[in-house]
Amino acid sequence: MRLPINIEELLSGRAVEGDRLEYKTGWNPDAIYRTICAFANDFDETGGGYIVVGVKEENGRAIRPVIGINPDQIEPIEKEMVGFNNLIRPYYQPRLYVEEVDGKTILVIKVSPGERRPYKVPDQITAKQKTYNYYIRYNSSSIVPKDEYERELINLANRMPFDDRGNDDIKLTDISPLLLHDYLVKVKSSLADIPLTDHMEDVLEQMDLLEPVPEGNRIKNVAAMMFAEHPDRFFKQAQVEIVLFPEGREKNPNNLIEVEPIRGCVPTMIRETLSYLRTNVIKKQIIKPKDREQSITFYNYPYQALEEAVVNSLYHRDWTIQEPVEITIEPERISILSFSGPNHTIPMEAVRIGQSLRSRRYRNRRLGEFLKELDLTEGRATGIPTIQDELRENGSPQATIETDEERTYFLIDIPCHPDFVVDKVILNRDGVKDGVKDGVKELSEIQEIIISEIQKFPSITTSELAQKIDVKFRTLQRYISQLQSLGVLTREGGRKEGHWVIIKGT
Repeated sequence: MRLPINIEELLSGRAVEGDRLEYKTGWNPDAIYRTICAFANDFDETGGGYIVVGVKEENGRAIRPVIGINPDQIEPIEKEMVGFNNLIRPYYQPRLYVEEVDGKTILVIKVSPGERRPYKVPDQITAKQKTYNYYIRYNSSSIVPKDEYERELINLANRMPFDDRGNDDIKLTDISPLLLHDYLVKVKSSLADIPLTDHMEDVLEQMDLLEPVPEGNRIKNVAAMMFAEHPDRFFKQAQVEIVLFPEGREKNPNNLIEVEPIRGCVPTMIRETLSYLRTNVIKKQIIKPKDREQSITFYNYPYQALEEAVVNSLYHRDWTIQEPVEITIEPERISILSFSGPNHTIPMEAVRIGQSLRSRRYRNRRLGEFLKELDLTEGRATGIPTIQDELRENGSPQATIETDEERTYFLIDIPCHPDFVVDKVILNRDGVKDGVKDGVKELSEIQEIIISEIQKFPSITTSELAQKIDVKFRTLQRYISQLQSLGVLTREGGRKEGHWVIIKGT
């Protein structure tokens, strides 16, 4: 079997947080099986963990070169594990991988969250007299839970996060070999060498993306979230909707621009949403002070803050709720709304302050793993602090967060830098240089053609105009929306009987 992630990324700690990674210098089944039990119980719902045998550690980091283990030990260890797995109650089987690092052999035990938790294991799995206990992870240690922790663990019985559940509706043909291979290449997995046309199911099984059932296997929801071209077939309204209110939602709610919904797998939605914001919305200003050589650069919205907010809205959303992620752009703010809200383990005061929202329960732990391996998220509870830090460094006001007592939604407002706040949102793309220069509106060549044709034929419809100037209908809609937001063009009357009006002075 091949390890789903790159071994160097694992040992460096870049791919997996420290509390999900444990190093052992040698094969010590008593300690190792307590950790296996703790990872399988996944008390904090962070996605299980990895045990690496044959590696020394210092302050939680692997010491290189690794010390390795004797290759002759591998077969006896595999046989021992078969017997030890039978001692876990209920039965549980971790995955064992043999890797070559620094010219030495090491073992990697991957422990996924168990589907039949909570699990018990003997304190000393090699002892003749066996005393069973539950184990959970507490920071970087495996401990026996007491009192309320034990009760909470027992309450997790048969409760599996939605993204880690099998789905009867998802078929192998729904998983895109191109998207899956692209991911495996990006994370430098050795699985990228396996031809997916013939071995798709084998690869998904090694990635722990199949749920065993009596009839065979069911593909897990997270596989469609990450690797299906049309995940909205399984998760209704799995899309991002962007709406612009050039004059503000309250000031003029009827003047709005709706962007075509962004669909696709989660990485695609993140990538295309950020591309739209970077191309259309983000603006830069450079000030050159007279008293120093270094220029001051700032933005209306720092890109990193928007990136974190967009990723969080898709990572932490409730995929069972049939509502899209909504992004609203106004002159003074960008608002990102997702459903449902922050976990109830996060105090309402922490939400109100809008700093670190550290949760004991993560809604989509497997999705978070994949996004972290793609460097799209840093890890747990880092998103909001990053947003606030980026805004602070940019000289912008802090973001605010809103939810209700039932935690049905999560709304984050990212304020525009004060020096960029204007009366009207101006899109900056397709030759429109921020819309205005020295008080004169600048239009691109195609926008000039649109104005010229409308002057000749004021009653022309949008579809007729698209045919006449030979552009796609949706492309023309975008240009017209820009002209309307610039105050160059408006329409009076209905779609069929109405006519276009060009504002004087343009």
